[in-house]
Amino acid sequence: MHLAVTNLSDSGKLLLMVEGLLAFAVVIALILGIATLVERRGGRRVAWLFVLPTLFLLLVGLIYPTLKTIQRSLYDAGGQQFIGVDNYLSIFASSEQLVVLRNTFLWVVVTPFVATAVGLVYAILVDGARGEAFAKSLIFLPMAISFVGASIIWKFVYEYRQASAPQIGLLNQVLVWFGQEPQQFLIKSPMNTFFLIVVMIWIQAGFAMTILSASIKAIPSEITEAARLDGVSAMQMFRFVTLPSIRPSVVVVLTTIAIGCLKVFDIIRTMTGGSFDTSVVANEFYSQSFSAGNPGLGAALAVLLFVLVIPIVIYNIRQMRASEGQ
Repeated sequence: MHLAVTNLSDSGKLLLMVEGLLAFAVVIALILGIATLVERRGGRRVAWLFVLPTLFLLLVGLIYPTLKTIQRSLYDAGGQQFIGVDNYLSIFASSEQLVVLRNTFLWVVVTPFVATAVGLVYAILVDGARGEAFAKSLIFLPMAISFVGASIIWKFVYEYRQASAPQIGLLNQVLVWFGQEPQQFLIKSPMNTFFLIVVMIWIQAGFAMTILSASIKAIPSEITEAARLDGVSAMQMFRFVTLPSIRPSVVVVLTTIAIGCLKVFDIIRTMTGGSFDTSVVANEFYSQSFSAGNPGLGAALAVLLFVLVIPIVIYNIRQMRASEGQ
């Protein structure tokens, strides 16, 4: 009987999937049919038929939720009383929220520059070397791991046990080998924030290396050969040839990692849950909305996060357009 129910459930899932595919095919066929009909009648706005579904999805999935979030941020925890910008003021007035903002600032400032620097140095060192592909795969490998998986790995690296007990954390075991006392790396603030940042750097260094390595290889060989004939040193080659040539890629990598740091949630939630003064804006907005019972403040934090991301995105777009115009 149980087997029959299981088979029936699987059949139902298969039928549902087929129905979904058929519905998708019907919608696409309908759009293509209407487009063909409009085109035959000399219509010049046939492209809007393909843009309208995307605009509809943006309206339902992005614009409407954004407006509702802004509206929700102007009400109290119960969602009944209009309190204006009080939730926003409390973000900058509360000592706990100021710690959240400080941590977010550290993430956005430290992680992009360190991860980009590590990726750039690694890309230069292995460029043209023997076994380059294998060396690059080693640093890129963390990118294939989810943030949660990477957090679990590093949580074991930082794991703490009493000095009298066997250490299972790699870092504490190294300290014991050198005659030092084991440390609780994820508890002591503000250093615990930097230990969490290390996880993000470990993940994003591979991304930075991949983008910057491709940019380095795209530098015309005539430029590098001319620089070598002029007798420039390795440092001068990097400063006056390599870095200016890959500047647009460096900007893209920095801004992309910075946006990721503004939205970082998985690492904090998995390793500390936001405790011990490690919370950031994305984690705090989740905690206030679903754990602390204050969705008004949570919505205000979400709006703040959205506002912080916008300037970075605009700057990134302008830099990309400027590089395309050169």
